[in-house]
This record gives sequence, C-alpha cells and structure tokens, in this order.
Amino acid sequence: MSPRSHGLFIGRTRHLARHHKPSRLGLTKLIKHFELGEMVAIVPKGNFRDIPHPRYRGKIGKIIEKRGTAYVVLIPVSKSNARKIIVPQRHLEKTASA
Repeated sequence: MSPRSHGLFIGRTRHLARHHKPSRLGLTKLIKHFELGEMVAIVPKGNFRDIPHPRYRGKIGKIIEKRGTAYVVLIPVSKSNARKIIVPQRHLEKTASA
C-alpha cells in the first residue's frame, strides 16, 4: 500500500506556526502597490490558502508583471536560471534594490 498524499504542504506545517491564532493583517498590509522592476522579498503571512511554497520563503526577486491583485516575481535559482512565481501582494515586502 502506497502512502497517501495530504494535499500540497499544509499537513506538515505545524512546526512553522508560532502561535495558535492566525494573525490578523491590517489594511495597510493587505493593500500594497509595487512598481514593475522593484525588488521584493517573499514573506509568507496570513492564511495558508494562498501562501507561496516554503522553498521561496525569504527569497528576493524582481517584479516583472501584475496579474489581478497578485504579482509575478522573477526569482534567481542559480547563476544562469531563474523562476517565475505568482505571489499575492500580502506576501511581498519591499527591499532595497541591489
């Protein structure tokens, strides 16, 4: 019998939580605006429903496109390879451009 899948990655995130109540985000953290070409850091916060994959936690990337209320972020994986991911604005924070 093969092991059963428990969804994307929600079943194994108990050790990532710092408290029992989910944090309530203020209005300024929910409504953010970024310009194209701006450098941002990926910081998952809020509910688990739309957080990016944990491998991208803390990564810094460049905004290349806006899709609805989310942004497409280009994250360098290696020197010659980069990956595009779609991240809602609540999980992005501005960083100093390098």
